[in-house]
Amino acid sequence: MSPGGTFRLATRGKGRPLTVHTLNELLLVCSLVLLVAVAAVRISSRSGLPSLLIYLGIGIAIGQDGIGNVVFDNAELTQVIGYAALVVILAEGGLGTKWKQIRPALPAAIVLSLVGVAISVGVTAAGAHYLVGLDWRQALLIGAVVSSTDAAAVFSVLRKVPLPARITGVLEAESGFNDAPVVILVVAFATVGPVDPGYVLVAKIALELAIGVAIGLSVGFLGAYGLRHVALPASGLYPIAVMAIAVTAYAAGAMAHGSGFLAVYLAAMVLGNAKLPHWPATRGFADGLGWIAQIGMFVLLGLLVTPHELVNDFWPAVVIGLVLTMVARPLEVFISLLPFRIPWQEQALMSWAGLRGAVPIILATIPMVTGIEGSDRVFNIVFVLVVVYTLVQGPTLPWLARKLQLGDSDAGPADLGIESAPLEKLRGHLLSFAIPAASRMHGVEVSELRLPPGASVTLVVRDAKSFVPLPSTVLRRGDELLVVATDPVRDAAEARLRAVARGGKLAGWLGTGSNGG
Repeated sequence: MSPGGTFRLATRGKGRPLTVHTLNELLLVCSLVLLVAVAAVRISSRSGLPSLLIYLGIGIAIGQDGIGNVVFDNAELTQVIGYAALVVILAEGGLGTKWKQIRPALPAAIVLSLVGVAISVGVTAAGAHYLVGLDWRQALLIGAVVSSTDAAAVFSVLRKVPLPARITGVLEAESGFNDAPVVILVVAFATVGPVDPGYVLVAKIALELAIGVAIGLSVGFLGAYGLRHVALPASGLYPIAVMAIAVTAYAAGAMAHGSGFLAVYLAAMVLGNAKLPHWPATRGFADGLGWIAQIGMFVLLGLLVTPHELVNDFWPAVVIGLVLTMVARPLEVFISLLPFRIPWQEQALMSWAGLRGAVPIILATIPMVTGIEGSDRVFNIVFVLVVVYTLVQGPTLPWLARKLQLGDSDAGPADLGIESAPLEKLRGHLLSFAIPAASRMHGVEVSELRLPPGASVTLVVRDAKSFVPLPSTVLRRGDELLVVATDPVRDAAEARLRAVARGGKLAGWLGTGSNGG
């Protein structure tokens, strides 16, 4: 396409297409939307509202009832882009999941993602059928669609409130795991013709989850092994390779008729805990891709909705949301977590923290694509429900955490962001990091680091000046260190540095392990 060509966004049904006459105009429109969306993050952080609401608002403002007056009704395109965005978002979430934090919460999160989803679907569908008057297929579709929680929505409002590891572990794992069974249920309910019997659905869910787990773990471990043992020619290739491996897990899982969403999350989690080279750069790259995916997906969803058609479905959405929030979610949390003896305060917060975000709105496009009767109404109800209850729950989550006295005041010092660059020909690694302000490495002498033989601090950068340290050099907050380690002791050296950062010079003797775990 030449710079002077015409770009046309085709839509289905009535309405005029969005036409951009030159490449420059297209780039201008995209860059302006991104700039406004990035500025919206600042507003979101100050107000406590999840950024998804602002991105949706941008899409609505551009749409046919807004200042842009753009008519867009291509649900199939929205679904495809939404799935692609969800893959990136799940990959970014998996890369940021710490195994030591999620491991104790894993059994509770798995039960909540399976048993809890079944309870939520049943209770919400019953409310939609008996209170709102929807037929059973539409009621089951809504019940399944809104049973998936959204990690991005939850943690965007909780980032200012440090919580106990068990709560964050359960919420994070649940949001990563429950997408898979929910997608299977929505596809089953949205298929034209009779719905499969319950035992068939259970068998399909079990099989697809098993395939997703096997492929996700296999791709993750193989990818981590390859990246740790093959030095790439440029550091910028590592972030691209990590994301490519994660997307490969999704594609392989989906092609094998398994859960691609579960596969990409597990593969990314394995990669995120594998101590890969150039990890801080990889994490930053994935975080940026995750933001772009969220912005693009929510803006497109805002374009897809027709605001003046939401009026008739406002109160039905409010009623169904009340059933979901006040009955279904607390019930699923209570029953699912009953064997784990979790205190009622933590259960109450988990119940209120079941925020719905991008996933339900994306899944609501599935019946629109398959042509299920009443699918437009299902989409409108889900859209209103997500927006209204995010507005209610989002700003009140930090307040509720404080009222329940669940804020973790002893968050501890910040961990080191150690970046590792492999030195293939020298059979070694170059570790680089900066000492955070709250690190207990401040005031420690180089000799007191007690690095294993084969590892040494070779350079310190302080106040924009570099020097070779002596054993008696006292490290300060803000210092940047370069550590050279031979291949056999690389992991031990990194673990020792992290232990000193958490426990100071006496790490290992005062209860702070030196193994980095």
